[in-house]
Amino acid sequence: MINSMMIMAAAEAEEQANPLIPNIWEIVVTSVGFLVLMFIVIKFIVPAMEKSYVERRDAIEGGLERAQAAQAEAAQLKNNYEQLLQEARTEASQIREQARIEAAQIVAEARQNASAEASRISEQASVQIAAERQQAVSALRTEVGTLATSLASKIVGEALNDDARSQRVVDRFLADLEQEQASTTSAGATE
Repeated sequence: MINSMMIMAAAEAEEQANPLIPNIWEIVVTSVGFLVLMFIVIKFIVPAMEKSYVERRDAIEGGLERAQAAQAEAAQLKNNYEQLLQEARTEASQIREQARIEAAQIVAEARQNASAEASRISEQASVQIAAERQQAVSALRTEVGTLATSLASKIVGEALNDDARSQRVVDRFLADLEQEQASTTSAGATE
């Protein structure tokens, strides 16, 4: 009971004190609590927050720098790619043009070779035809001469064995035959 009375007396005394002035014990306890809280904040929380802030700032700045470096590298690679692509296009164009030129040269050479071969074959055929004609004319003269001599021998009744004479007779006969053939050819051409 005494205790309760003392508490009541103290409460009455307090009530009579100025309500604007706080109790000293409350000020002390509140100040100690504030100082402990301030110490904890300054010692542990602020450094952790500062460290987190620095890490985030470095990460953001580093990310931006890496992004800018990657972007610059990508731009450089794009320029290199475009340059290589342009060089490849130029080279392909040159190769196509060279192939066209070579094809034209091959065609020209083939035409020239074919023309030369055709001329050679034509000349060879002409020479061969002339040689065969000459051979045929010679064989014909000999045969005609032999036939004419034997026919003349039978008609005249004596042997015409003289080769020089028989050769003259044959030549004269063939010359007359050629002249007669030429005159019929020219007469047929004028009609």
